[in-house]
Amino acid sequence: MRAVEVPEYELPDEAIAQLPLEPRDSARLLDATDPGAAVAHRHVRDLPELLGEGDVLVVNSSRVVPARLRLFKATGGAAEVLLLEQEGDDRRSWTALVRPGRRLAPGTVLTAAPGTAGAVEVGERLDGGQRRVRFLADPVHVIETSGTVALPPYIRAPLQDPGRYQTVYADRPGSVAAPTAGLHLTDEVLDRCRARGVEVHAVDLAIGLATFKPVVADRAEEHAIHRERYRVPVETWEACRTARRVVAVGTTTVRALETAAATGTMEGSSDLFIRGDFRFAVVDVLLTNFHLPRSTLLLMLEAFCGPRWRRLYETALAAGYRFLSFGDAMIVGRRSLPGERAGPGA
Repeated sequence: MRAVEVPEYELPDEAIAQLPLEPRDSARLLDATDPGAAVAHRHVRDLPELLGEGDVLVVNSSRVVPARLRLFKATGGAAEVLLLEQEGDDRRSWTALVRPGRRLAPGTVLTAAPGTAGAVEVGERLDGGQRRVRFLADPVHVIETSGTVALPPYIRAPLQDPGRYQTVYADRPGSVAAPTAGLHLTDEVLDRCRARGVEVHAVDLAIGLATFKPVVADRAEEHAIHRERYRVPVETWEACRTARRVVAVGTTTVRALETAAATGTMEGSSDLFIRGDFRFAVVDVLLTNFHLPRSTLLLMLEAFCGPRWRRLYETALAAGYRFLSFGDAMIVGRRSLPGERAGPGA
């Protein structure tokens, strides 16, 4: 794979959405489905009219856990554990950021309330200021009773309804950040898609906060890509194999499907770094939000639609689209590369 420069653009602060729109499907949708046609300005509620018989719409059904834990030291002092990623299949072991880090030596036990039994044990120090932590009590109970949603660092406004950082089809807990393209979809929009002959299927990819980590290297290949657990159900994969078009809702859905195609493994841990002249084997159309400059998500978009992304972003900014997690969306068709292998529907 050729060396890839990290894509950048100027993102004004005022373009960063601080609150989600109501209703969900009122978000704007930049329609760039056909690479040979002019873009159109629509809304997410128009999505069913852009799809049809034989299309398969794939979503990421991972559920966001309230990953910012407010806990206490034995002295009664406050401590915070920000869960980053579950380690393998062990629900009790996670990587995390802890505060106050220097005062929490390995072996420190934290409780959900002063004077109660231990909830979390702080473990060894890892690279990047991270720590390994282990739940001493039921992880689900501790997270649900002591946790709050960890919003992206660029969102400064408080979120009144935590459910708005959750998709309507969220199912299997495991993510600490939302699959944000799916935040726009409603049950009514999905039902209208089905009524037009579109099959709706799901994958599960547990999104970590590393998805917001900027690429600081000059070349993309110098960036250490993060790992994320994924699962592609057999029925989803079979539907994609016979689809007219596979329409992925979000970059995390793309990563899960393309990892399954590249490895032949339907479940595991993905470190797939999609960039440059990556040959897509599954996804034909991508519904996605507008991403941060110098991000791995923007690198994936560039690989998917080529340098066209820059013109689309310029159009969106000029038209007042809202960017990032609570912002508007775009739907874009995949570019064709010489010698690109056919997708599963070919």
